[in-house]
Amino acid sequence: MTTSTSPDLASELSLSAQMKQGSLVEHEQAENSTFMSELLGGRINEVGYIAYLQRLRVVYEALEASAREMADDDLVSQVYDVALERLATIDADLAEWSHRTGIPLEPISSPAADAYAARLAEITDWGGYVVAHHYTRYLGDLSGGQAIGRLVDRHFDLDGAGISTYAFDLSSAVKPYKDEYRRSLDAIGESLSAADRERIVDEVRTAFLLHHDLFAELSSMMDQYRR
Repeated sequence: MTTSTSPDLASELSLSAQMKQGSLVEHEQAENSTFMSELLGGRINEVGYIAYLQRLRVVYEALEASAREMADDDLVSQVYDVALERLATIDADLAEWSHRTGIPLEPISSPAADAYAARLAEITDWGGYVVAHHYTRYLGDLSGGQAIGRLVDRHFDLDGAGISTYAFDLSSAVKPYKDEYRRSLDAIGESLSAADRERIVDEVRTAFLLHHDLFAELSSMMDQYRR
């Protein structure tokens, strides 16, 4: 069960701050999965990392389809940027990992990834929902995702190969880009009612819960994935 940011506090926060503060519990739950802890500790094998990338592919294919469909929406257009898209980089990394390991890339069965993708396909009835998922995925990629990329590179001794998922060709350095992204979120927030801002925060919570379920699924298969 989740809790909302109190009305008094929410009224004083910018939208970007409200999204962050209102989803702290769900964010922490997603971040602290067994699978992610083992990955960051260098204790996941190649099979596990490929399984992780394959699930991300399902999620990003759905997210990017929804974002492109809504790219001209008044809300989505303020954060939409094709430079953020990850599908092509995930495909490149999967091809590299398959080549390096000899592991064939076969279709996966992932109820968690499918549920995440199904939600992303449902959200195009309102741009605020797309913004919520866009923020959750891409700002995460530009924040903790950068550390994940460096650790994966080190643990697997990749020398930069197979980690293009974490590399962005942006219009500026990562820090100023994130700052501008948050300013765009705050501008969106200024155009919305308190109820609509809370709808966005609720959808951020949903995104983190779906992310948590994906990691829980991977964690349940640790016997196959642990080095």
